[in-house]
Amino acid sequence: MSGNPGPVRNLVIVGGGTAGWMMAAAAARFLNDGQRRITLVESDAIGTVGVGEATIPPILNFNAMLGIDEAEFLAATQGSFKLGIEFVGWGAPGERYLHPFGTYGRDLHGVAFHQIWRKLQGRPDVGPYGDYAMAAAAAAGARFAHPVADARDPLSQLAYAYHFDAGLYARFLRRYAEAHGVTRIEGQIATVLQADGLVTAVQLQDGRQVAGDLFIDCSGFRSLLLGEALAVPFTDWSHWLPCDRAWAVPCGRVDPLLPYTRATAQVAGWQWRIPLRHRTGNGHVYSSAHMSDQAALELLQAGLDAQRAGEPRQLRFTAGRRAELWRGNVVALGLAGGFLEPLESTSIHLIQHGIQLLFALFPDRGFATIERAEYNRLMGAQIEAIRDFIIAHYHLNNRVGEPFWDDLRHMAIPDTLTAKLALFRNKGQLFRYDDDLFGIPNWTAVLIGQGVMPQGWAALADGMDEERLLAMLAQYRQAYAQRAAGLPDHAAYLQRMIGQAPGA
Repeated sequence: MSGNPGPVRNLVIVGGGTAGWMMAAAAARFLNDGQRRITLVESDAIGTVGVGEATIPPILNFNAMLGIDEAEFLAATQGSFKLGIEFVGWGAPGERYLHPFGTYGRDLHGVAFHQIWRKLQGRPDVGPYGDYAMAAAAAAGARFAHPVADARDPLSQLAYAYHFDAGLYARFLRRYAEAHGVTRIEGQIATVLQADGLVTAVQLQDGRQVAGDLFIDCSGFRSLLLGEALAVPFTDWSHWLPCDRAWAVPCGRVDPLLPYTRATAQVAGWQWRIPLRHRTGNGHVYSSAHMSDQAALELLQAGLDAQRAGEPRQLRFTAGRRAELWRGNVVALGLAGGFLEPLESTSIHLIQHGIQLLFALFPDRGFATIERAEYNRLMGAQIEAIRDFIIAHYHLNNRVGEPFWDDLRHMAIPDTLTAKLALFRNKGQLFRYDDDLFGIPNWTAVLIGQGVMPQGWAALADGMDEERLLAMLAQYRQAYAQRAAGLPDHAAYLQRMIGQAPGA
């Protein structure tokens, strides 16, 4: 192409749902400069995957960038607060631990807190690792309050995210996007038109054509543009993550309204529980090679906490991703680019991260190879880091005698994960690399929670006075417990906040 190909003037988003309307809202906020046309094409006749959705703390940044009022957002999406994920039965049947948001204790003189805890672990006055997280203490009592800025207050160490109805979130963002200049076109796409390796337009079943310079594929599992039209191959990770189906069904709201997601290990997969204000979202992710569809549905329905509030829906998927997420003038977001099961609530984050990276590398109509390559490298690295984190949950199980779990415990794992686990098992050493979404507190929560105890600890911890360390740990435990006991009930706090929402 010429040296001055000109700016992208027409941005076309193919598909709605969470991915499409997140992109549309972000584009309306940051790309709508009066010179650019933003169009979203979707059909009401095509359903979306949207179910009850659990998120992780970066969602706060996305909503804040859009200038969204938190109370208004929670009111519109039937949302609740989330302090972490409780894992039940992943180490062994009956065991449970919380992966909380925020931090554990405080690092001391350059030594990570978990190293200090490991050095003292086994002393009767030390207690479980989970006692040293503010989010865990609040979650245990179904309590919540926003973090504070004062570093002396234990509440400053708390972080949070949301549970919400994904369909309602998409509608909320649609209203935002359309109010800020996005044009929605209703219709089903019949043909994708191409020239010189680029998509030039999509043609609808009624003959209308929607032309564009840059296309965002949010067409879900079908991957209409990236997968079908451009034939970008799919990399299959089912040898590491064999769950390939899920049943989803809502039930009534259950009190107390817990401020955390629950993931319960089952005989051939796991069951999610997401508490919303009006109902509870439930699902059973399972391996069809180890369990029939009917048995999986029966197991899910037998484990509901309240009366079923809708018809079950089945989803079918394969864990993995497209070899490229940006080819030519097409960028895939969400399921169009790949799928990782929602064990650590990363689906919306990957959409958000993809949008932010696209804006950082936003092209002109030349679609420079170096920009696409960097996008693909960075997105690929983050997806693979999340993949390793999810694999670790499965691989580190102790559910002996169950074929599904035995296979996962003995499988060969990615070299990147092998190295991380070996380093932790030795002296509890963990490092966060540039592409990692999850940091040291996240990894220690899961590894220690599933019974992986380092053989030793960092050598720097040996020079510290044990009595002073024990006194420090006792102070932390007491401070977290006392602060949590004084926090408001989660449901009551949420209701007060919703009542103050604009238009309430």
